[in-house]
Amino acid sequence: MSFNTFGHLFRVTTWGESHGPALGATVDGVPPGIPVSEAALQVWMDKRKPGQNRYTTQRREEDLVRILSGTYEGQTTGTPLQLMIENTDQRSKDYSEIAEKFRPGHADITYWQKYGIRDPRGGGRSSARETAARVAAGGIARAALGVLAPEIEITGYMVQIGTHQFDRARFDWGQIGQNPFWCPDATAAVEWADYMDALRKSGNSVGAVIEVVARNVPAGLGAPIYGKLDTDLAAAMMSINAVKGVEIGEGMNAACLTGEENADEITMGPNGPVYHSNHAGGILGGISTGQDVVVRFAVKPTSSILKTRQTITKSGTDSEIITKGRHDPCVGIRAVPVGEAMMACVILDHLLLNRGHVGGAVGETRGHIG
Repeated sequence: MSFNTFGHLFRVTTWGESHGPALGATVDGVPPGIPVSEAALQVWMDKRKPGQNRYTTQRREEDLVRILSGTYEGQTTGTPLQLMIENTDQRSKDYSEIAEKFRPGHADITYWQKYGIRDPRGGGRSSARETAARVAAGGIARAALGVLAPEIEITGYMVQIGTHQFDRARFDWGQIGQNPFWCPDATAAVEWADYMDALRKSGNSVGAVIEVVARNVPAGLGAPIYGKLDTDLAAAMMSINAVKGVEIGEGMNAACLTGEENADEITMGPNGPVYHSNHAGGILGGISTGQDVVVRFAVKPTSSILKTRQTITKSGTDSEIITKGRHDPCVGIRAVPVGEAMMACVILDHLLLNRGHVGGAVGETRGHIG
């Protein structure tokens, strides 16, 4: 299987399966001299790990990350970092009944059609467990950003669960870490909890929409045509398991606006251009404007549910299936730190590309443009 690597200068290759002994990431292109420790990476791993509340899978994984190479005395050496996360709570027997059947909504059937072999234990490489490695790599990216561009802040949160949306008028950054849904609206979080309790008890699942914002991103990251910042952000978010749609800024709603409404007007402020709105999501022509970079992605409902569904077997006969095991009733909850990690990886990658391309030089924007 190819295509396990993403990034240009900052490159991440993930490896391992859901029910194998371990999974992890090889991270290349990290500048030397970046302070990195397992304890610092664990902060981000703990945001994603399963079993933290009743709205996520009850699989118990500590997700302890080990750094096997690429550091010396707590700093990166510029050589590849090898990150490993051991699997400690696999229950492969939960999947024994589906070895001959394809789970609807899963990659089982397409893996079989393409490769002629698949790992039925949790889906192998198609499992969302793979994203633990991305979060570890995202921790490395955050550490590098902390040295190269310490003003950048990356925060993800849920804006919708099923048909239930939050109220932007009640947006509170301080609420994001105070509820199981990473929701910036305390009132919505309470309502979502009641909704999810009923859904979970019924054995069903639901989708969600996550928004990730990178604040204080410098202007000039990205390049026109095939090197666009939003191109790589969209690809990174779409590569996350169960993601079915990605928006930048106004996204699909831009089709509902007129040019007068959509254009982000600009005036000159004391420190440079001031934008009066951010319909573009901080990116114009594939290049960052200096505004907040705003990305949203939609996550489909978890396909593994305790409901009887029609399917077929590997031999081509009709059958029925109930997917047993421990699954997230809303996989979107644990997708929030994954989205943050992918944002960090892409922003760092483009920061390094920009340094290599223009050496940090930017167009004058204080007294005049050009």
